[in-house]
Amino acid sequence: MGLNDSISKMLTLIRNASKARHEFVDVPCFNLGKAIAQILKEEGYILNFRISEDNKQGILRIYLRYIDREPVITHLERVSKPSRKIYVDKKNIPYVLKERGIAIISTSRGVVTDKQARQLGIGGEVICYVW
Repeated sequence: MGLNDSISKMLTLIRNASKARHEFVDVPCFNLGKAIAQILKEEGYILNFRISEDNKQGILRIYLRYIDREPVITHLERVSKPSRKIYVDKKNIPYVLKERGIAIISTSRGVVTDKQARQLGIGGEVICYVW
């Protein structure tokens, strides 16, 4: 994980907090992180998130979701990295775990899920896989 890879840091913090059964996790706030958290909330992987202001960049508090004391997020995988960007066109958008998981994709129309990208008919940079 590089020094400037905020997305990897965010995904690792969520993954570790989920495995440790924490109620919430605090990560440094950044625009792409807010968009990822919004998608995770809409898709039911987290309960909620809240942005707290501090004197720096702010803190994104993510409330994790569990079903029968088991974390809803069982796998978070960073796909595109600063050293190796992975782009897909509209014909090659990946299906994650036979559509039981999601791919989060950064497109020209914002950050969307793989399903939304297919509906919009656009490709982009594959940020991560979640299931």
